[in-house]
Amino acid sequence: MSTSPRTVGTDDAFADLTAVVPAGGAGTRLWPLSRSAAPKFLQDLTGSGSSLLQATVDRVGRLVGDRVLVVTGRGHAEAVALQLPELADHGLLLEPSPRDSMPAIGWAAAVLERRDPQAVLGSFAADHVIDDEEAFAEAVRQAVVAARAGALVTLGIRPRYPATGFGYVEVGEPRSHPGASDVRRAASFVEKPELPVAERYLAGGRHLWNAGIFVVRAGVLLDLLAAQHPEMVRTLRLLARQPDRLDEVWGSLPAVSIDRAVAEPAAQAGHVDVVPADLGWDDVGDFASLATLLEEHPRHAGVRVLGDPSDVVSSDSSGLVAARGGRTVVTLGVEGVVVVDTPDAVLVTTRERCQDVRSVVSALQQLGREDLT
Repeated sequence: MSTSPRTVGTDDAFADLTAVVPAGGAGTRLWPLSRSAAPKFLQDLTGSGSSLLQATVDRVGRLVGDRVLVVTGRGHAEAVALQLPELADHGLLLEPSPRDSMPAIGWAAAVLERRDPQAVLGSFAADHVIDDEEAFAEAVRQAVVAARAGALVTLGIRPRYPATGFGYVEVGEPRSHPGASDVRRAASFVEKPELPVAERYLAGGRHLWNAGIFVVRAGVLLDLLAAQHPEMVRTLRLLARQPDRLDEVWGSLPAVSIDRAVAEPAAQAGHVDVVPADLGWDDVGDFASLATLLEEHPRHAGVRVLGDPSDVVSSDSSGLVAARGGRTVVTLGVEGVVVVDTPDAVLVTTRERCQDVRSVVSALQQLGREDLT
């Protein structure tokens, strides 16, 4: 369910919020659709007519208008600018090389802090799907309330099944934030669990999926980061003052995620809040996940199709077919199959082995086939 353009966020609820959109990663579990030169965030993987990046910027733009910063690699600068011409130069921060999520988000935080010491940033990954935009807007609104009070806030997704591919947030006692009654203390962050543990989390009701969505005052984020990585913060603030030194100092930044660098230690110190939310969220992490986002075509009972349905012929089959190779793909009598046809590579696997697709990319790299990765 989507809101009408600009109907949300027309009051002061989001007046000091800037959306930061980290757009990185190769999406190796979606190979051969996602490649290093054309990662998943630049692609339309749901048949909506928009790339995941475009959908993300459109969604957050309903809340913050043009206060959007996209952080991406220089190699993707042209493609991102073509997809998001409204950002122009002022809305793009271009990384010389990948350094994981903390340097990317921290750089944006330093830029925003220099513009406005009280600025609130929301970090929203470029490659996620959210169906319920009204619930998203309300969860972000409550997160902004808590962030203004000095908290680092994350959105926790109510789990729909015992997922082993996501991290979790353990929910603690309620926080006292007027106008934000759903906010709770984030007791801890938990790494991706084994299935029996994930099943206990689902039954217990105290653990939410960690979607990696954070809302926080820019200065607070940098101060929390400084407790663990003071030199990193000095470098990021230097970049905000002297952007011409980017190439000189970027390589000195450690490659570390925001979860590891800030969220986990801050939660142990009691500085993290969580807003539980039902958003229809998906990280489109593999082909099994992608299949759940595609509607079943009447001619292909049991088989979800990405691409032109006329390029697929299925009989007594189930699974996913991505027909992007310009030829007909036929499945006959196979259950749970995944077929991904592109002009230069074909993947055939099962839904049960979708998490292992990234190993194919590693194998191709070892064979010197970077042209395929």
